Amino acid sequence: MIALTGGTIFTMCGQSLKGGTILIDDGKIIAVGAGIKLPDDCKHIDVAGKVVTPGLIDAHTHLGVYAESLDWSGEDVNEISDPVTPALDVIDALNPADVGLAEAVGGGITTVMVAPGSANPIGGQCMIIKTRPRSCVEQMIVKRYAGLKVAFGENPRRAYGDKKKMPVTRMATAALIRETLQKGREYLAKVDSKDHKFDYAMEAIVRVLRREMPIRAHAHRADDISTALRIATEFDLDIIIEHATEGHLIADVLAEHQARVVLGPLMITKAKLELKESSWRAPALLAEHGVLFALMSDHPVVPSKFLPVYAGIAARFGLPEEDALKAITINAAKILGLQDRIGSIEPGKDADLVVWSEHPLLLAAKPEWVLIDGQIGQVDAEQRVAAWNDFGHKPGLLGGIEHV
Repeated sequence: MIALTGGTIFTMCGQSLKGGTILIDDGKIIAVGAGIKLPDDCKHIDVAGKVVTPGLIDAHTHLGVYAESLDWSGEDVNEISDPVTPALDVIDALNPADVGLAEAVGGGITTVMVAPGSANPIGGQCMIIKTRPRSCVEQMIVKRYAGLKVAFGENPRRAYGDKKKMPVTRMATAALIRETLQKGREYLAKVDSKDHKFDYAMEAIVRVLRREMPIRAHAHRADDISTALRIATEFDLDIIIEHATEGHLIADVLAEHQARVVLGPLMITKAKLELKESSWRAPALLAEHGVLFALMSDHPVVPSKFLPVYAGIAARFGLPEEDALKAITINAAKILGLQDRIGSIEPGKDADLVVWSEHPLLLAAKPEWVLIDGQIGQVDAEQRVAAWNDFGHKPGLLGGIEHV
């Protein structure tokens, strides 16, 4: 049993607690509050003067499938041999040894959604993992089927236009997605018949049609966002809009559809035409319209480890601080469908916690302790060896994680 005591706790589900205590057992939070009596056998961490938040959540990355420090051999994110590849699954490409995952832990990121890239109109299946380095990906999984990646706009056109192969236009992108969904309907209708023939691609589509997982729609421009929403309505799909660069221009439409949005990455240049309306005011505008959104890194486009920096800049441009923190904690958890497990500090939830040197939205704030499922994933350099010895671990089990 572990107790964090004396810190200011941002629970993300009500008022912050000053001088509070968090009690952890068997990887779960069992109590939060003031004046909690600690069991005699409890390991104690004094975090007085520090700020404690839930572990941060990066709701859109390519961690592990677009690995850092590698050449082309680490780029398993886009299968550009065919524009429609729903059978693909990031689990078969995710490298747990990607240095980006280790650095994410050092930045206080404890959960990430990993997606295929956006070269294909239908790119493959996403997954949600914890970032604590493990020997194999199965040990990291939080949600096995987290969505089917579909993509609108420039990227599919760029990938296949030069090959004179569909999709050359936005019309063709939408048509390919519709045709595949319709084939899925026909496949589903035959599941219990003698004519049924198993098909991995169609099994992925069936998960979407049954609303067992959402489509995660890469869409930057306002008209592409509208096309994604149109197709989702036609086929009664659960949808999450990814990127939404021009989402703030149609915030009323997103609000009307009760659309969930994973916004960003905002800390990039306007490198292509569909990014020309990118704005740091977008988070505040979406919040003003009541749109549920999270912020993303799109790692490796920008580093996942600096996710709280991106939230802090959004606050600088008008997003209330509490909403900025929610966009990388509880709101991200809601969008991922994991609000019962992560995203806030409450009894019964996973003990994913970050102890900060100061308010996490400040540029100078540093994660001094990171716990994932109650296990210490990273601590301040001066405390590392002593802490791991204290908790009965052997030195060197941090898997190369360094303070960042």
